Amino acid sequence: MFIVTTSHRLLCEKRSCFDFVTSFRCNKKTKFYSSTRQRRWICQTRVATPVKTESIGFGTQNLVFGNVVTAMVTPFKGNGKEVDYTVAEQLAATLAANGSDALIIAGTTGESPTLTWSEQYELFTVVKGAVAGKAKVIAGAGSNSTEEAVEATHKAAKLGLDGTLHVVPYYNKPPQEGIYKHFKACAECEPDLPMMLYNIPGRTGINMTAETTARLSRIDNIVAVKEASGNIDQFSEIRRMTEPNFHMYAGDDSLTLPLLALGGSGVVSVASHFIGSQLQEMIKSYLSGNVNDAIGIHIRYFPLFKALFSMANPIPAKKALQLQGWPVGPPRSPLTEASPEVEASLKSLMKELRLL
Repeated sequence: MFIVTTSHRLLCEKRSCFDFVTSFRCNKKTKFYSSTRQRRWICQTRVATPVKTESIGFGTQNLVFGNVVTAMVTPFKGNGKEVDYTVAEQLAATLAANGSDALIIAGTTGESPTLTWSEQYELFTVVKGAVAGKAKVIAGAGSNSTEEAVEATHKAAKLGLDGTLHVVPYYNKPPQEGIYKHFKACAECEPDLPMMLYNIPGRTGINMTAETTARLSRIDNIVAVKEASGNIDQFSEIRRMTEPNFHMYAGDDSLTLPLLALGGSGVVSVASHFIGSQLQEMIKSYLSGNVNDAIGIHIRYFPLFKALFSMANPIPAKKALQLQGWPVGPPRSPLTEASPEVEASLKSLMKELRLL
């Protein structure tokens, strides 16, 4: 008797069995062949019966923030000098009704570098009211000053938000011990407020190592990481060194599905401004074993994932929202409007995907 675990197709001779399975038992003496080209296992027997196996449940236990977390853009009026809180409220409500489990306010996509703290706090309040009971609100509370980040965390707790997102301190490039102490101080100042770490070395200039992330995961209210290094080996190392209930989110829409296979919980998404429900379907399909369905969704929207980063985020996302009729205004300087070429490409793609 053999027990085989595989994510490839099972082909049983003399039976039309092409279903994806996670494990099976062959009731007769069995030989296995692997085709590198076709990547499928062939079982030479007529009978294959499913076997129930224990699952560790990586990334699926006690989800604090859900599977699809939208990093929401910040709408501006006119020339970008004033935040449009009314549009922010409307956009947040729409996202919550269309697949977003949680919203990150004043993150990278929300143009946090050019928002004042007072603007951020007003956004937190407005969005919290707009999505109460429908989606969670996560405050972008990160800073390269530990004192400022701690102060923002206190404010988020006082406003009754559901969590905070803290980016690796940027520009000053602290050593790993400095990163650890920075995040530890932010977490311990409000021990009942869940916290998500955010590693994005392409913007911060420093990578938070897997070892540092694993150390931080042992602090009770540090419950998740947005891993936007693009390094799949690092994602695997973090998963290897952390408990199954520490949640790991893809920081790039195009890596959502691949990282689910490594124990990811979901995605901190830009594309969810447009396809939140489809991303939910993709994740749920994968987690329920319908891998082909998940792959189909990924492949369909892969061009959109890439197009939304054809210029610095959130330039393409704001243009795409404007094409849909959302008056989100331009990005704040020093960011610019989308180029005519990017706008034309987005328009064509969105029509093809029936998003316009």
